[in-house]
Amino acid sequence: MESRIEDEILRQLAALGPARSASPTDIARALAPEWHSQLSAVRRAAFRLATAGRIEILRKGKPVPPDAVKGVIRLRLATSEPG
Repeated sequence: MESRIEDEILRQLAALGPARSASPTDIARALAPEWHSQLSAVRRAAFRLATAGRIEILRKGKPVPPDAVKGVIRLRLATSEPG
C-alpha cells in the first residue's frame, strides 16, 4: 500500500511538472472514494519521499524539511538532485 501511495504522489507530480504543486488531499482523492481515510498515509508517504530528496514539501510556497512541517502543505517534484 505504501509504495502505491508513493507511486501516486510521483505520478501526479510528474504530470503537473516541476513548476506546479499538488495538495495531499488531491493525491488522497485519486486513491479512494473515501479519501479522508487516506490522508494521513499520503502525508507519511510524502515525508518519506521528501526525506529521500524526490519531492519537496511546501509550506506557504516555500520548501520546508519534513521534520518542520506543521499545518497545510503542498507537494512538488524536487527542484534539485538529492545529495
